[in-house]
Amino acid sequence: MLPIKPYLLRAAYEWALDSGFTPHLLVKATVYGVVVPNDYVEDGRIVLNIHPDATSNFLIGDEGVEFNARFSGRPFEVQVPLPAILGLYARENGEGISFPADDMFSQESEEGEDHQESGAPEKGTPRGKPDLKIIK
Repeated sequence: MLPIKPYLLRAAYEWALDSGFTPHLLVKATVYGVVVPNDYVEDGRIVLNIHPDATSNFLIGDEGVEFNARFSGRPFEVQVPLPAILGLYARENGEGISFPADDMFSQESEEGEDHQESGAPEKGTPRGKPDLKIIK
């Protein structure tokens, strides 16, 4: 069976763009396979602007989200596997979609292992529901 998450992400992304909003992706940066610039990770999470003006080669695939972007003028290839995606929301009003942390499928980096090119923190974040809230 195909995962539903990429379909929901594509729908929320298109909705944000069609509404004239700036889509942002909330990512758990400690999940294995996440490649993001470590300088912008806070509390094991990072928020990424995924508007077409901020990215190139953007793709929401069945395995995750990937794109190229610039961070402080430096080019960076971002890779976010599906289990690391906590939500997609509009910057302007906070509306969007959130996902529970896929603890069963997300393999957080073990201390001492060097799985991530990003140099993201090796420690896990507290378990529980994501901090995203729907604001109307």
